[in-house]
Amino acid sequence: MRDTFTRCLQDYARDHKELVLITGDLGFGVLFPFMKEFPDQFINAGIAEQAMMSMAAGLALEGKTVVVYSIGNFPTLRCLEQIRNCCAYHNANVKIVCVGAGFVYGTLGMTHHATEDMSALRLLPGVKVYAPADGLETEAVMTPFLSEPGVAYLRIGRGGEPHFHAEGELAGYASGKALQQRDGTDAYILTAGGILGSATHAAKILEAEGYSIGVASFPTIKPIDTEYLASIAAKVPIIFTLEEHTIIGGFGGAVCEEICQLPDHRPRVIRLGLNDTYCAIVGNQSYLEHHFGLDGEGVAQSVRDVIGR
Repeated sequence: MRDTFTRCLQDYARDHKELVLITGDLGFGVLFPFMKEFPDQFINAGIAEQAMMSMAAGLALEGKTVVVYSIGNFPTLRCLEQIRNCCAYHNANVKIVCVGAGFVYGTLGMTHHATEDMSALRLLPGVKVYAPADGLETEAVMTPFLSEPGVAYLRIGRGGEPHFHAEGELAGYASGKALQQRDGTDAYILTAGGILGSATHAAKILEAEGYSIGVASFPTIKPIDTEYLASIAAKVPIIFTLEEHTIIGGFGGAVCEEICQLPDHRPRVIRLGLNDTYCAIVGNQSYLEHHFGLDGEGVAQSVRDVIGR
């Protein structure tokens, strides 16, 4: 996802000289091609995320489209006030990028986990939130992320993620739409971000046991695909949401808000993620996913516990 983001950013910058990339003193190995090609459109703000976000707002209000790049929770929670007051309130063209969603930086401890960021950014008026599952979904959302006016947030992995779509499959992707991976009649697992792999693995495990489980990815969380949610709500009695993030106010919360407003066909919604807790242990992403039951086997067991009753 990270390399796809950089490539798409360079492609966009060639035709949009107003684009400026600001980093918080990191990512140079990945950002070097951009720095080399567009030295006048790149700023290293140093380890000063709050000042970096205020700088981005100022540049945006002078006509620039500003991309702010950092890892984990640093471009969000550390400078939430600046995002709210300086960027979102003024509807400035500031595009915030978090590299290392969820437990990607798990070995560095909870200070580097991005597990509350979707909740924090989703609640700000007018802010769009994107959480693609792989490089192809990242490529699909980059044009609306960069070109639509106002503040937007892009949450991506560190790199090396598997592809869940075939090349060319997402050509002509309509902004804001969910992407169905497989159909199902017993339940659906809806996901945001790279955790899609756990959902597809769980669905295959359960298929071998006779269950029919649908899976869909939501590269755009805000605005969310309400039409798709209504369509699956009419098909299955239970919807599971899956996110490498707190279940409070995040993707699962967004789904619940829409489902509860349906005039009829309201399925039960079960949110899978961090249940009002911090991760107090250290380990790589797969280890932490397993610990919290967010890997394929853990998700399959959570589904069994509900629909097997």
